[in-house]
Amino acid sequence: MPIRPENRHRYPADWPDISRRIRFERAAGRCECLGECGRGTHTGRCPNTNGLPAYSTGSKVVLTVAHLDHTPENCHPDNLRAMCQGCHLHYDRDHHRHTAATTRRAAIENAGQLTLEPPATA
Repeated sequence: MPIRPENRHRYPADWPDISRRIRFERAAGRCECLGECGRGTHTGRCPNTNGLPAYSTGSKVVLTVAHLDHTPENCHPDNLRAMCQGCHLHYDRDHHRHTAATTRRAAIENAGQLTLEPPATA
């Protein structure tokens, strides 16, 4: 999954090497999800392999690396899991929902829509 520009500073400079090691050395190009994604579409290890058609949709599999604690700064191998794009998106769905809601609320507040009192004047 592409790194958003505003989060790039949170990843170590050697992230491309870390990601490559997890995806292709440790995982041998295959999704490491054991069902923690919550999709309920596979038992045991997900069969999706990078570059091949996905078992459920037929789309080309792109192997990504998920941070299990959703913290890009934590690149310990135990916190990283090679996941196909489907498993990764499902694994992150609650986190994405929360961060999207927080971002929307901040934008509304910055526009002055949720304030109950007028802003203080200097």
